[in-house]
Amino acid sequence: MAASERRAFRWRPLGDVGVIVLATLASYGLASFFELAERIHRWVAPYEHWEADELPFSLTVLACGLAWYALRRARDARAQLLLREQAEAQARGLLLHNRELARQLIAVQESERLALARELHDELGQGCAAVRAETACIRLCGAADRAATLAGVERADRAAQQLYQTVRGMLRRLRPVNLDELGLIAALQELCESWEERSGVPCIFHHENLPGEFGDSVDIALYRVTQEALTNVMRHANASAVHVKLGRSAQGELQLSIEDDGRGMDLSAASRGLGLLGATERAAALGGELDVQAAPGAGVRLTLRVPMPVAAAAPATQPAKELA
Repeated sequence: MAASERRAFRWRPLGDVGVIVLATLASYGLASFFELAERIHRWVAPYEHWEADELPFSLTVLACGLAWYALRRARDARAQLLLREQAEAQARGLLLHNRELARQLIAVQESERLALARELHDELGQGCAAVRAETACIRLCGAADRAATLAGVERADRAAQQLYQTVRGMLRRLRPVNLDELGLIAALQELCESWEERSGVPCIFHHENLPGEFGDSVDIALYRVTQEALTNVMRHANASAVHVKLGRSAQGELQLSIEDDGRGMDLSAASRGLGLLGATERAAALGGELDVQAAPGAGVRLTLRVPMPVAAAAPATQPAKELA
């Protein structure tokens, strides 16, 4: 509640009391001027056998009773309002608890993905490298009359290379290597470039020169939201260009936007999708928000805003650059 609203609420009872006092004084003045008591006495005198002159007293008791009833109802209303505020506070607490659970779930998922990525790298990656080393040795040592053997070795080598590429692709999907080795900016750049190669659609990445590190949870959220958005563009948008931008919002928040010029979508139907729901939960877990602007035939603009980490809150000292 704003300060002006609180002051208005505080002065409202005093204003009501003032109205009552003025109404009482005005009624007293009118009654004195017109001598209402004497007039009423003359009016009810013919009906003395009905005790009509006792009506003012009875009406006064009725007015007091109505005032007492209004006071009781006001107390009940305050009690109901207090219960409602307590219920709303409990609901907010449950919402925060659910968001914390969602954040923990996302953290557990990313931890499991990291462990799986390491295991795939240590086991399958080394196995593929060993197969390639063996086939290379056979090629070097094989005789000319063993052409069929060498052909089989070539096929085995190609299969090992394909398996190795598959493993690398799985590693990138489970845990982006560039995200750990080079940071968020380079990982997003690599993601946009690889997506452009697969889709054939220009994907232009812009970013401001943001100082500091954002932290693992923020990096993962921004990367996964971008990954999910680009996947949806490839599947559904039929776009001719995509723009990904990372910078600051007008309020100083860390802002990521993904915009395409495709066919757009119906937000009422898209809000039920798991991808958009997961992105919303990721934003909420970081204390931010996800905004989606779309309409059929008008493209889609997805904007993720999260509070700027303290380590990265200092203003940039170098001009922004663009990576295409």
